[in-house]
Parts: sequence; structure tokens; C-alpha cells
Amino acid sequence: MTKNEQSTNSRDIFGVHVLKNNHSDIRRLKRENQAATIHGNKFWKSTSLMIDYLSVAPPNKRWRVLEIGSGWGISGIYCAKAFDAKVTALDADSSVFPFLQHHAQINHVDIATLHIPYQKVSKAMLSEFDMVIGSDICFWDDMEDLLFSLINRAHQAGVKRVVMTDPGRPPFRGVAERCCEKFDAIYDHWSVPYPHNTSGLVLDIA
Repeated sequence: MTKNEQSTNSRDIFGVHVLKNNHSDIRRLKRENQAATIHGNKFWKSTSLMIDYLSVAPPNKRWRVLEIGSGWGISGIYCAKAFDAKVTALDADSSVFPFLQHHAQINHVDIATLHIPYQKVSKAMLSEFDMVIGSDICFWDDMEDLLFSLINRAHQAGVKRVVMTDPGRPPFRGVAERCCEKFDAIYDHWSVPYPHNTSGLVLDIA
């Protein structure tokens, strides 16, 4: 990777090196691996919301973090770099993991992976983590009940904190409103200024 390619085909997201889709490494990985089937084919802007929010409201150091619907795993990589977290990235589509592991490698962190839909994560599995995070993972109407059930199981399992971000889709708003009724949740708008230029919603349950 040349210095010019590094500046034009990649970006820095709060200290995490993220490759763009036109980067030669990403093009190679796409040739070598099966195409993503559940939208895990790129960096999603709600990840910037997650990372910026956690930079302001950080978790404890060395927490065990589960990133659900991880895609390329950038939020989890940030947690590993910034907070020395022990991170597991979970996704229903295993084709995202080569992209995730490549980003973990170039950012010099280790990320474990778990191939399972988040609705199948049990309380026993959740009890192994201190924090659950997820960005842009509630994009279909039928996901509202699934995500709320996961958050409820996490609470019952003793997970200390759940943080979710989203651009503001109705299913996510439904989850957030239900969490505000049942838990002591923070639910608010969040904006990230230039150069990331994105805004959306954050849900934080502790």
C-alpha cells in the first residue's frame, strides 16, 4: 500500500484505520470471498456515532465487549484500541469476517468472531460480557422485537451496559422507546461534526 493510496483510499475514524471500498485490499478480499448478504459490505456511518459517543461516555478499561451485527467490526476495534477491551464480534453473515480480521490486523488488535444471528444469543452467552454494542442493526420492522428481546436478555444476564446507535429508523426508535419505559436508558440525538458529518440516535442502557 503506497502512501498516496493510504491517504485517498482509507480514512481515520477516531484513531481506527478504515479502508474504503476502492482500496486494493478491499477489492482483493471481495474477489477472494463470498459477497456479504446482510448489508455488511462497507463502513456504516452509525459506527462514527458509536465511537464518538464512547469517546465521551467510555466503558471501563479491559471490559469484555460483544459487538452484535458487527460487519467490519470497526466499533469493536476501537474498543480494543482505546479501552484495552476483550472484544468478540458477532454477525449472522460469516462473509464479513475476512474484512473484519483484515481491519483488526492493520489496527494491531485481536478480535474474536462468532457466527450467529443476535436473536439466538442466549442469556448464558451474554453473561460472559460486560458490554454489548451495535450500530445500524435494526433496519427491518421485524427486528424491533428481536433487538428488544436481546437487550432484555442482556439485562437479565447481568450485562453492565448496552449501547446502540442508529440513523433514526422507526424500528430502532421503537426499541429505544420501549427501553426507556423498562430500563433507566439514555436515548438522545447525537451528531458528529466534520470530517465525519453524521447524526442519528444513541441508546445507552446501564
